Amino acid sequence: MSSIPQNTESEQQLEGSINKFISTYKLRKLLISCNAGKEKGVPIMKVFRYLLCIVFADRSMYMQLKTDAFKEDFSKNTIYRFLDNPKTNWQKFTTLLSEKVINGFFRRLTSDERSDVFIIDDSLFDRSTSKKTDMLAKVFDHCDMKYKKGFRLLTLGWSDGNSFIPVNHCLLSASKDENLLYAGKQYDGRSLAAKRREQSRRKATDVMIELLKSALKSGHQAKYVLFDSWFSSPKTITAIKEQFNLDTIAMVKISSKVFYEYKGERLSVKQIYSRNRKRRGRSKYLLSLDVMIGKDNDKIPAKIVCVRNKSNKKDWLAIISTDTTLSEEEIIRIYGKRWKIEVFFKTCKSYLKLVKETRSTSYDALNAHVALVFTRYMIISISQRCNEDPKTICEIFYYLANELADITFNSSLKILMQAMLDTVTEFFHITEEQLADFTSSFINRLPNYMKDALNCVSIA
Repeated sequence: MSSIPQNTESEQQLEGSINKFISTYKLRKLLISCNAGKEKGVPIMKVFRYLLCIVFADRSMYMQLKTDAFKEDFSKNTIYRFLDNPKTNWQKFTTLLSEKVINGFFRRLTSDERSDVFIIDDSLFDRSTSKKTDMLAKVFDHCDMKYKKGFRLLTLGWSDGNSFIPVNHCLLSASKDENLLYAGKQYDGRSLAAKRREQSRRKATDVMIELLKSALKSGHQAKYVLFDSWFSSPKTITAIKEQFNLDTIAMVKISSKVFYEYKGERLSVKQIYSRNRKRRGRSKYLLSLDVMIGKDNDKIPAKIVCVRNKSNKKDWLAIISTDTTLSEEEIIRIYGKRWKIEVFFKTCKSYLKLVKETRSTSYDALNAHVALVFTRYMIISISQRCNEDPKTICEIFYYLANELADITFNSSLKILMQAMLDTVTEFFHITEEQLADFTSSFINRLPNYMKDALNCVSIA
């Protein structure tokens, strides 16, 4: 997907794929059910189809207008009114569409024995050049470890280990008044626009629970919920288990302020780690132990698995699972699927013009833009799966073709290795040559079984 050819044949094929997607999943009916319809004027599907396709064109809407290449029978103001409509529920649209895509297409290609997962993460929605964007705030960027102007794009997604589908989202503003830079227009508290803005001011962990609740209510299903240490807390993990009966596999926050019950004592994960003997030699993990999460009557059992931090031999990482029946290797393997959402964010920002395509100052228009980008990604995910999975061809292939391989332990090791290299590049800003030397030196210090595992994944 590094380049999209601009020729008549590819454009016709692309238009055919998008038209097929629109008709198969009845997007017009979905838009109307989410209050995007109108009684007269330009049909909403004309505007929506144009916005879906514009990213694959050779020019933006601005340049099309500038060079007289804009051939649509509606004006740019029609597009702006469509995006700015405060009554359109774009969260509902994304949730309902993804449910149709997952249960209507991906679910029948995936074995019931496979562990499908919900994945939750956030990414910076940068608006550094804005001054009066609705709900604009100072938000913390985890990559650069500093505050920036913009939003946190909290995203809930689904994955079967091969494909990723975005399920829902929320553009998080600031929960504290001192970090809110511009509140923008005020709406009636009973309106959808006001409720959407109110949600953006809540804590990310609370909004995460709301997104999960909305997804499950709409018909989504998964066996596990995955997220990293930024969202990992005993309160969040117990809430997911008690409210939705879903098991969590997450990275543990290494903090002296977060406690777990271990052998009758309330201890931090650091204290638990220091009191136990670690596995030596070629072990795939350092330590595995059972704990209790929560307080008083809200306690639930869990398993903590400690693994080596490949970027620092003296450091370690911990993964927690509320499904205590899983083996340590299985917990590590399933958590490796969380990398799918990182690939999703990279694709949306680099190729589908997330953030860069719009310069609107309306919070409602920004939500509409996110929903459009997520829809484009769903179209690409379906096309990619059709090219890779022979079970999509016809019924005979569905019964005879093998299941696409799930993520292996070796793949999980490669994912952790890639995450470490990306982190080193972001924090220390080293060149490609220095990164190559660092990688070679690091791999040479690994045990042979780890070298073999990394080589096998690279060859595959």
